[in-house]
Amino acid sequence: MGRFRDALASDGLAAIAEVKRRSPSAGELRPAADPARLSADFGRAGASAVSILVDERFGGSLDDLRAARSAASLPLLAKGFFSTHDELVELRAAGADAVLLLLRDLDDARARSMLAAASELGLDALVEAHDAEELERAVRLGADPIGVNARDLATFRVDRRAQLELVARAPRDRVVIAESGIESRAQAAAAELAGADAVLVGSALMRAADPGGKLRELVARPLVKVCGLTRDEDVAVAAEAGADLAGFVLAESRRRAERVLDVPDTMLSVAVVVGDDGEQDADLVQRYESENGHRGRDAVLLRGGTEVARVVDRAWEGDDPGHLDRARAARGRLVLAGGLSPENVRAAIDAVGPWAVDASSSLESAPGLKDHARVRAFVEAVRC
Repeated sequence: MGRFRDALASDGLAAIAEVKRRSPSAGELRPAADPARLSADFGRAGASAVSILVDERFGGSLDDLRAARSAASLPLLAKGFFSTHDELVELRAAGADAVLLLLRDLDDARARSMLAAASELGLDALVEAHDAEELERAVRLGADPIGVNARDLATFRVDRRAQLELVARAPRDRVVIAESGIESRAQAAAAELAGADAVLVGSALMRAADPGGKLRELVARPLVKVCGLTRDEDVAVAAEAGADLAGFVLAESRRRAERVLDVPDTMLSVAVVVGDDGEQDADLVQRYESENGHRGRDAVLLRGGTEVARVVDRAWEGDDPGHLDRARAARGRLVLAGGLSPENVRAAIDAVGPWAVDASSSLESAPGLKDHARVRAFVEAVRC
């Protein structure tokens, strides 16, 4: 495997930042985009690789690839509609480390030939699938990495839910990239929790006043969960403040919500339950075991019944002096909960380095009613 694939296979969610001046679905995005400057900026902002559109329909050319290569040390993915060996030779000479192969446009014989040619030239091949049949073909062809595009290239319609289900079905021994339709940190996190190793983001970056800053925003960790929400107005304030996860307690509690409320695209909903998961209309479920009539100390975060993170919390209504030590010892994706507030969350993050932080009672004016100033202060303290 080459350096493009390897750059995406590290722990955590990797990002491929894309340079494109326009698209058939969105029209003009950034007509004056400078591939050299943007590629360098994306490297400083934390991108693991950069994608360069070299097709004129996107306002791109091979000169854009050459310019990016002159300025960036990151692996470069050449994107276009490729079907011949000569095109791959040309892309390699222009500085590409990887090329896009669209199964929509290639039958198995041609795809196999292109994969072999790419390997001979030292190029990784990102094989892109749009539906279950193409995903099966990609797996059968031995593709690695595999891209799952949320956008139907015939209709330009984006279906994130279908994309996430395909990502979840992809083999875990392949590097899987979620492409298109990612505009918020929560959407990137949804792809991560479904099993994506990386996200490819283009339009959201090209529309941003500061593309590098937007990239930093999309991949920033920890995520912020505001829990114990019971009112639409509190959800709205949490979203406006920049929280990523909205928690709704469905177990017996002074903060019990009647249901999982609607959340915007910038957030994921989390149903908090004790004992039985039940059928929850939420993106995620946070499940505690039942102990002596109340919740147990820690929990698991579930997506579709599969554990995707551990929640390290504090003992029920009691002191837990080993709380942060237990969190530091945890392995895998960690949600830190219990006693966090605007005043102490930054120190807790520095001590533990969690994937997400979770606060509830410290952000209230009364049980189940959020103090909007404290919600904003908590998010600000995490992001500082």
